Amino acid sequence: MRARLLALAAPLLMAQTMAADKPVLVPDVSQRDIEIAYSFTGAELLLFGAILYPGGRTPRGEAPADIVVVVKGPTQPVLVREKEKVAGIWVNAHSQRYSSAPSFYALASSRPIERIVDERTRAIYELGLGSLQLSPGAGTISAVQERFQRGLVDLKRRGGLYVEAPQAVEITDGVLYRARLTIPARVPVGRFTAETFLIRDGRVLAAAVRDIDIRKSGFERFVARAAERSSILYGLTAVALSVLLGWTAGQIARRV
Repeated sequence: MRARLLALAAPLLMAQTMAADKPVLVPDVSQRDIEIAYSFTGAELLLFGAILYPGGRTPRGEAPADIVVVVKGPTQPVLVREKEKVAGIWVNAHSQRYSSAPSFYALASSRPIERIVDERTRAIYELGLGSLQLSPGAGTISAVQERFQRGLVDLKRRGGLYVEAPQAVEITDGVLYRARLTIPARVPVGRFTAETFLIRDGRVLAAAVRDIDIRKSGFERFVARAAERSSILYGLTAVALSVLLGWTAGQIARRV
């Protein structure tokens, strides 16, 4: 009986030993709650942390590890339209719908992502703008999907919502790391995730996630909640605000 118990426990002990031999990431962010008010012009997010190696020592004789940090916003459906010039007028021609495009995506890495992992690994972990899984509609030709995806990424990038920052991660003594990413003023609200990857020799050794909440505050929060929960209250507020602004402008014009 004792021999059987030892035989059953051996795989578990081996798995625990192997897990203990792997490094562990301890990440954090400078702000876990970001409030958007009328004066919000953006924010700078500091992502930092430490790499805990077994025994407390960095491995010797091995290639240095890389750190990749990915900040994602909540996914949302997106409709991309392609314009064509017909009789001298630009009109909407073709379109492509995506069911789960991230509303915000920012990647910071210690080196260019193409030099850290291969294409397959980038696709698995969605590392890089070219590896996003946007879930396009069925029945679309592959070449058409690629064209629309490039267009969507380009639009988001120009709006500051899709960002790649190679060599933005600083690693100190192979243990401590930090990176800075800018949150634009037009950032959507919702639950964001900051995922950190420890990579060596093209393999992901460890990963950890921290949540970030971005929400409206003050009058903007009231308006957003009213629009979502009570359309009638939202409409009355909008009308009252318009009347008040119109009356105030009239009074100022009369005095001037």
